[in-house]
Amino acid sequence: MDMKLEVVVVPVSDADRAKAFYEKLGWRLDADFSDGADFRVVQFTPPGSPCSIIFGTRISAAPPGSSEGLHLVVADIEAARAELADRDVEVSEVFHDAGGVFHRAGTEGRVSGPDPERRSYSSFLSFSDPDGNGWVLQEITTRLPGR
Repeated sequence: MDMKLEVVVVPVSDADRAKAFYEKLGWRLDADFSDGADFRVVQFTPPGSPCSIIFGTRISAAPPGSSEGLHLVVADIEAARAELADRDVEVSEVFHDAGGVFHRAGTEGRVSGPDPERRSYSSFLSFSDPDGNGWVLQEITTRLPGR
């Protein structure tokens, strides 16, 4: 049976502020529904993604800003960084992991610049939404077999 990731819940404190941020990223607004003042769901989809995010009012019991390691895949990490910066998003520099594998939590093991060999899966950058939910962009130019 196929199981496809469709939606990720992102806990926020202010749905309007989050909506403005994700609109600034250039993500597609799919829905903004409410049943009054005590329930609201807002859905956005990143360009080219089959998976969306939702946030709003009474969507999650998780503390606002508690999501981290939300990954987006891009073909060109430096172009992605430039686009985010052009949209006035506070974005990290491009980095790779000191161990050459996968990045670690926080900023531990980050080495400035893309992977020296420009290996697929090995270059990253990060940014956060206004609540502190942490996003990572990962450059993938060639998929591993079976992916």
